[in-house]
Amino acid sequence: MNIHEYQAKALFAKYQIPVPKGSVAFSKEEAVSVAESLGSPVAVVKAQIHAGGRGKAGGVKLAKGKSEVLPIADEILGKILVTPQTGPEGKEVKKLLVEEGLDIKKELYLSLVADRGTASVAIIASTEGGMEIEEVAETHPEKIIRESIDPVFGFQAYQGRAVAFKMGLPKEVIGQWVKLLANLYRLFVDKSATQIEINPLIITGDLRLVALDAKVGFDDNALFRSPDLSELRDLDEEDPLETRAAQHGLNYIKLDGTIGCMVNGAGLAMSTMDVIKLAGGEPANFLDVGGGASKETVKQAFQILLDDPNVKGVFVNIFGGIVRCERIAGGILDAAKEVALTVPLVVRLQGTNAEEARQLLAASDLKLTVADTLWDGAQKIVAEVGK
Repeated sequence: MNIHEYQAKALFAKYQIPVPKGSVAFSKEEAVSVAESLGSPVAVVKAQIHAGGRGKAGGVKLAKGKSEVLPIADEILGKILVTPQTGPEGKEVKKLLVEEGLDIKKELYLSLVADRGTASVAIIASTEGGMEIEEVAETHPEKIIRESIDPVFGFQAYQGRAVAFKMGLPKEVIGQWVKLLANLYRLFVDKSATQIEINPLIITGDLRLVALDAKVGFDDNALFRSPDLSELRDLDEEDPLETRAAQHGLNYIKLDGTIGCMVNGAGLAMSTMDVIKLAGGEPANFLDVGGGASKETVKQAFQILLDDPNVKGVFVNIFGGIVRCERIAGGILDAAKEVALTVPLVVRLQGTNAEEARQLLAASDLKLTVADTLWDGAQKIVAEVGK
């Protein structure tokens, strides 16, 4: 789960991580009111969407005086921002963060990320703040500093100092840097974060460290530990089909293709998408109905697939182990009664009660094509969609 910058900064403040003074605004009038309350001659107006690259897309503007806040807020609110992370459709700006302007002496990059390869939390830092870290990694890999935090021992002060020395930070900010890293790690662990990114983290003219930006992502599976985080979820920023799927316990991610996939098991789902591409098609989604899927779960999954206007065909690929194949067949039949099936359907069922499932489907009026193997099914659905 992702949250907005203003929400992330409120969390930062609770963990004694320095952030600029500012507040969220839902209208241009509120933006002016916030700017007036800051007591700063310069204000920064920032679009609040779940995507990076807002500045390049015109979503971050500097107001040199309170009189400039109103026209800037009016320009950004309601605007469709298109960034590399939004896709070509972009996202509508429905809220703003208005902050005080600060005297920036140096911009840094800092993040904490879960590193599954080493079963640790990785500190990634760079003196090239304000730039996309992928760009820095490609052009100046030597400027990226990494340090692993062992979760058994937690963050150690010497690790913070080691990173600071490698970056050549001024001695006046090293104590602040170590304290900031300790607080970030505490937040990371307390809230089961998957990533915390500050880009840029600035050194001000009076040698203070301040998080000028904030991006935080959390593990959805751990939200039960922090009910307060669930309240920060902004469903306007999430795909409605993905939201529906989550409500029914389905693992669903919308993609850009035309072939809807219903599969049980994440590994088999990934393989199915790969084979569809190998056959010349494009998957419209990742959908894992899980090992214990019920008839109702399958029905909901099928409806979600068909509610995607990009789907021109559906491929059901089920290996019956824990979940029995006739459950899948029953769910498909129930969904077909409620949703008009107007696209080709290819079904491959193998495993527990597969024969019973095939008989159920064969006895119905549902128009479908049966496949024997994964490759056979992929070829058939690609051919059907291409007609």
